[in-house]
Amino acid sequence: MISGKDIYQVVSALVPLYVAMILAYGSVRWWKVFTPDQCAGINRFVAVFATPFLVFDFICSNNPYKMNLRFIAADSLQKVVVLVVLFVWQATTGRGELDWTITLFSLSTLPNTLVMGVPLLKSMYGEFTSPLMIQVCFMQSVLWYTLLLSMFEYRGAKRLVAGHFPETAASISSFKVDSAVVSLGGHEPLETDAEIDDDGKLRVVVRRSSATSSNFSSRDRFDGWNPVLSVHLPPRASNFSSVEVFSVQSSPRASSYRQTDLPNLTNSFGDIYSLQSSRNSVPRISSNLEEEMRRKNGVAFPGSPSGAVPQKEGGGAPAPNKDLHMFVWSSSISSNISDHRYLRADQINGRHTYPDPFNGAAPQHDNIAAAASTAKKQQMPPATVVARLIAMMVGRKLVRNPNTYASLLGLLWSLISFRWSIKLPLIVDGSVRILSNAGLGMAMFSLGLFAALQPKVIASGKLLALISMAIKFLVGPAVLAATSLAIGLRGDLLRIAIVQAALPSGILPFIFAKEYNLHANIQSTSVIFGMVVALPVTIIYYVLLDF
Repeated sequence: MISGKDIYQVVSALVPLYVAMILAYGSVRWWKVFTPDQCAGINRFVAVFATPFLVFDFICSNNPYKMNLRFIAADSLQKVVVLVVLFVWQATTGRGELDWTITLFSLSTLPNTLVMGVPLLKSMYGEFTSPLMIQVCFMQSVLWYTLLLSMFEYRGAKRLVAGHFPETAASISSFKVDSAVVSLGGHEPLETDAEIDDDGKLRVVVRRSSATSSNFSSRDRFDGWNPVLSVHLPPRASNFSSVEVFSVQSSPRASSYRQTDLPNLTNSFGDIYSLQSSRNSVPRISSNLEEEMRRKNGVAFPGSPSGAVPQKEGGGAPAPNKDLHMFVWSSSISSNISDHRYLRADQINGRHTYPDPFNGAAPQHDNIAAAASTAKKQQMPPATVVARLIAMMVGRKLVRNPNTYASLLGLLWSLISFRWSIKLPLIVDGSVRILSNAGLGMAMFSLGLFAALQPKVIASGKLLALISMAIKFLVGPAVLAATSLAIGLRGDLLRIAIVQAALPSGILPFIFAKEYNLHANIQSTSVIFGMVVALPVTIIYYVLLDF
């Protein structure tokens, strides 16, 4: 039976963490001690030095030859079960594509194990819980966060392909991503160069947009998906040599073009097959690239009117490939379509252009429905091509994350240390511990700064906050309880597994959600509000599981 003294020990272990968080929150919100730039510097120190040293210290002090494989298996099985259920739900309902799968997986299975779990579980069940939490933390860092990052990058790749190659995606044979691009998530405008092989396949190069400074406002750069398409064709493929076209948003706030620059701007729809549901403008160009693909593959692209090859005036053989069309639109994150503009190119190059498909008339509802229906049938490149792209981007992320090196170096040293009973030199050990000891407090301080900088504690609204808290504190522990029982955990190990699953959400899933612009408000609420209610929730679990 849990006594009042036991409850006091738990509270005593957690309150110091909350003191650091409250001081950080007050220093920004109430006392104005730190500016946002100074907060960013503190958070940078925590991310680059304090947390990696804390991770290294914890992992290298854990004996890898005495890992509790059954405990790790139960935790891993919980995540696999949740993923399978979410993918089945996505396949059967068709809702949200990958978006809600990513968010619900993060909420239900990725708690703040390192910062909150180690001191909390140690105060509840004793010293032997620390290695268990470290083992779970290591698996999260190496496996599950990598999987989460892969899903985010796959989502970004789908949006990139949908925006740049809505009809020719299946012909892509390879991607090359410029070293300056660290993510496909959408915080930076991207452009693609496409070259056509002799066999009609596309080789795509992705890089940062060189038109960012002139064509995008600050909001456009960091709010949503704003790819810019640049098509480069080899000289043999076209009468244009190294044609490069940049398209910009048609909304007044984003466009830097004057009315005199593009006089033939109408309010009609262009190629309905290229309409997307991306959050901001996604350019679409029907030009020499499609003409060359049509010539090589012997197909008519629906991007041109009636899907036909353009003819010379008065009939006869096809006209030389000198036409250039640019389609620009702005749309919301849903599949609603708005502010679509068809830019005729006769004022750009002075040559024959395809006619406006709607002759200046406003689009009808059936055209919108057809566009939305076509968008749902978006093709993707071959699976091997997509897999190589995702592996490249995830690897690029991991090698730039100090926690990756801290985890791997900690594991390597623990394998050496516990195999041959070798300890770190005192100079090295002292240096590591100075920063490691600061890591726990600074991590909580950083959480307080993060909370203070958010516009609202409950950014997602009350209903979504309640749902996310139910998923976090009820669904996650319930699934882990089931998988733990299935694996054979009993007694304190079962209790530890359940309480660990009821910890508040980790901050890394929120960072990913913010970077990839996916339900960041829900993740923010889960982190901040979850920290507030974590103490009473975990104590309730602690008491109930003792019966």
